[in-house]
Amino acid sequence: MTTNLLNPIQALPASVEMLPRQVPGLNELRDMLPAGTRVYLADIGSDGVEDGMLIASRRLRDAGCFSVPHLAARRIRSFEALERGVRRLVEEGGVNDVLVVGGGLPAPAGPFASSLQLLETGVLDRFGISDVAIAGHPEGSPDFSDAVAFDALRQKKEFAERTDARLRIVTQFGFDASKALCWADALREAGLNIPIHIGVAGPAKISTLIKYGRLCGVGNSLSMLTRHSGSLLTLATGYSPDTFVVPIERQVQDRPSLVSQIHVFPFGGLNSAATWLRKRGSWRVSAELLRAAR
Repeated sequence: MTTNLLNPIQALPASVEMLPRQVPGLNELRDMLPAGTRVYLADIGSDGVEDGMLIASRRLRDAGCFSVPHLAARRIRSFEALERGVRRLVEEGGVNDVLVVGGGLPAPAGPFASSLQLLETGVLDRFGISDVAIAGHPEGSPDFSDAVAFDALRQKKEFAERTDARLRIVTQFGFDASKALCWADALREAGLNIPIHIGVAGPAKISTLIKYGRLCGVGNSLSMLTRHSGSLLTLATGYSPDTFVVPIERQVQDRPSLVSQIHVFPFGGLNSAATWLRKRGSWRVSAELLRAAR
């Protein structure tokens, strides 16, 4: 847990994200991740993604973790493919929680042009999936305007209100804590009261973060990171996520906020991210929440 003597700061619980092929073996998973950890499985459009998601989901289930596969709407080629994939994940992989995203393609490969269209099919509800994560972009997106993003979140909130869906927002990673908090406050002020899990880049070399930051479109925040790399950070020692996370935890503790968790992208390796989370107390808090839920 991150603390100071005058004002202890409670560590936020955490989830992690990885590609299906990056999920380690069962023994390593059990040593690395506490039972009950949410592990998001990213879909980057590679061949065999359905089978890969299923294999990874089974392994995570066997390790006592919760698999959260990405469903990338624009990458799904047909309604039948969506139905088959969801059925297999639920019945064979033990999945009961998903992240629905647009998919990043300029044109859809099938009938779904947006994540909302996928949600509106009712397939998730039919197979018993009511916990649904949706994407958030505190620093904006190169693919759409902030106004379009807010409108999409509003429509998804309306969808949740007329269905049994329990929504949460999982955001892209960034390096500007004040910008992330201002974005969360703007959602709250707009009445979009959806729990937010803030994306965090795990411990990594600065050069690695620059590469992924450029790929993922976090330009403004990335510029701030590189500007401070000669003082707060160094290319030799790498990046400490606490420089981003602690200011968020401090503000969340001091006043009402939609931010309830962090979501870690382990760009420097799962082991480094897990070690950092365990040391700061986020894994312990996650385990306490799991016990309380039971």
